[in-house]
Amino acid sequence: MQPEGPPQDGWGGGTTGAADLTGRAFPLGDWGEPAERLDELYRWVEDGALRTASWYLRDRLWRRRTARLLRLGTTAGVATGSVLPLLDLTHAVPGAAPWGYVAFVVALACTGLDRYFGVSSGWMRDIATAQAVQRRLQTLQFDWASECVREVLGPAEGTAGEAADRCLNVLRRFSDDVTDLVRAETSDWMSEFRAAPSPLTPHTTPRLPRPDPAVPPPRPLHSPPGPRPNMPRQRPPEPR
Repeated sequence: MQPEGPPQDGWGGGTTGAADLTGRAFPLGDWGEPAERLDELYRWVEDGALRTASWYLRDRLWRRRTARLLRLGTTAGVATGSVLPLLDLTHAVPGAAPWGYVAFVVALACTGLDRYFGVSSGWMRDIATAQAVQRRLQTLQFDWASECVREVLGPAEGTAGEAADRCLNVLRRFSDDVTDLVRAETSDWMSEFRAAPSPLTPHTTPRLPRPDPAVPPPRPLHSPPGPRPNMPRQRPPEPR
């Protein structure tokens, strides 16, 4: 059940040039040779993990460059906006103070673009997901090697069918883990996208309706609190 050839340790190899994380057809074959069939399934699962990690690493490239440009614009805007008023104050560059406000506006715009489009947060999500997939892949490689050594050195535990079932469970758990990682990253992206304010739907404070002067105000159900009236005391009857 050990795959032939060296394992794929890097991000390349296989069909890692896929344009998107699309589904793949499950490889169908003859189970007359269980060892060859399990090797084929292992390569299929490993190639899918490499494709997933490669997709996230490619997606982070443009996010990293854009995030760095936006952060550079923010830093340069804040620094310029802080220096220009001082230069104007010391008469080194007369009339430079108004341009400081422009620099602050540029810095604020860069920060707003980064927050609104989720460039920096998407970059971090891509790196975290790719590293998590790589860790799961390393765990799969060692688990698969352990199953192969168990079958080669023996004594084998149980029947050949039970050994094949253990190998299939290892592959299935790994596929479920990778799917859960992708689903969690997608859920985080959807939550961030929904939380971002939409420019087409501005947030307005609801206004209360004005009271109509022709309609009298409703009476309160309970009387306002006030001093309790004192009842006059009655003298007890005199004894006869």
